[in-house]
Amino acid sequence: MNQTRMVIGVALEDSALTLEELARACAVEPEWVVRRVRTGILGAEAPPHMEGWRFTSIDLVRARRLREIERAFDADEDLAALVVDLSEEVRRLKARLRSAGLE
Repeated sequence: MNQTRMVIGVALEDSALTLEELARACAVEPEWVVRRVRTGILGAEAPPHMEGWRFTSIDLVRARRLREIERAFDADEDLAALVVDLSEEVRRLKARLRSAGLE
């Protein structure tokens, strides 16, 4: 059986999400986001206080990948971050190979 799934969203290139909005978009508690920002796993355009944190669409994608890996594999946050970092690097390298005509 072939299923089709449609995802509707808005590009956030010129927008920024607050801490609460990012948490809601990832279906996690705000504290989950706070822990990952404080350990450097997630970035935030930040003044030092949480109320001013702003997150980009890139942060949203990374947070969702982290959450997915943590839940799917019962991975701790450091392991999930390593997996996401490595997968992002593989994507970058493949893009460079394509642009050089080597793939």
